[in-house]
This record gives sequence, C-alpha cells and structure tokens, in this order.
Amino acid sequence: MSPSSARYLPMAELDALDRRLIDAFQRDLPLCPRPFAAMAERLGVSEAQVVQRLQALQRCEVLSRVGPVFDHARAGASLLAAVSVPEAERDAVAAAINRSPGVNHNYAREHRYNLWFVMTAADEVQLEARLEALEEELGRPLLRLPMVEGYHIDLGFPIPWAELEAP
Repeated sequence: MSPSSARYLPMAELDALDRRLIDAFQRDLPLCPRPFAAMAERLGVSEAQVVQRLQALQRCEVLSRVGPVFDHARAGASLLAAVSVPEAERDAVAAAINRSPGVNHNYAREHRYNLWFVMTAADEVQLEARLEALEEELGRPLLRLPMVEGYHIDLGFPIPWAELEAP
C-alpha cells in the first residue's frame, strides 16, 4: 500500500499484505516481547513492513487500533462513565477527557449524558482519584456506571474481500 494523503482508503486499494494482516490478527495478536516481529514471521515479511503497514492502515482509518483487549477486572479497575455537556462544548470536553490517564472508548451519544468513556486504573482507589480529578477539571459531575456483569463481544469477523472488489 502506498502512503496516501486521503483520510480514508478505498477497500480496493488494500493489497494482499494489508488483507492478510487484517485477517490474521483480528484475534490472536501474539503475546510476546516483540509481537510485530512474530506477526512478520508468520506473514513472511519484515517487522518494519508490518509496523509500517499497520501505521498506514490506522492513518487511513481502516484500523482504529492495534493492541490486546483484556479483562480490566483482572488487570485492575475500570468504570464506564458519562457526562452531560452542551453541544457547543462537546469537543473541548472530549479532548479534556482524552488527556486524562487511563481513558479509552470515549464517544459521543445522543442522550442527556452525551459523552461516554471508560477509565481504567491499577485499583479502585486510583480509579476514584482519577474520576474525582476529572470531575474537578471539567466542573461537571460524572455519572459512574460500574459493571455489574461482564459480556464478551467478539468483534473479529471474516471479511468477504471478493465481494468488496470493484466489478
């Protein structure tokens, strides 16, 4: 794949290596000291090629992230939180949330609480301290939504590349 100045990359421009990367590593990202080297070995290319391709796929928004998904309850503490902000302030508040340590999955929703995010920390004490610091910075209360029961949603899926090809 050649670097593109376009923000989005048409599926037809994904070459065989891009497609193999996407297909092979939606699941089973190697858990080792050098995962990109392990991926490269499996695909028969260099580690540098794998890193370059993944970065390009992220820049073009074909991939949103590359990394493991773990059970935060086993790795520390996490909480879904939401905040209500005027639409005119939404982007600025979202940027402040994104700068907070341990924040991921920040997204807008059509609801009175229109910004939702997940915050993680090493333990419950640190998590609460982070949430309190963010509330103080934002000057707004956060709705805390602790997980009652966890569900695993497998977001990996087969991609019918042939059907996406231009005729």
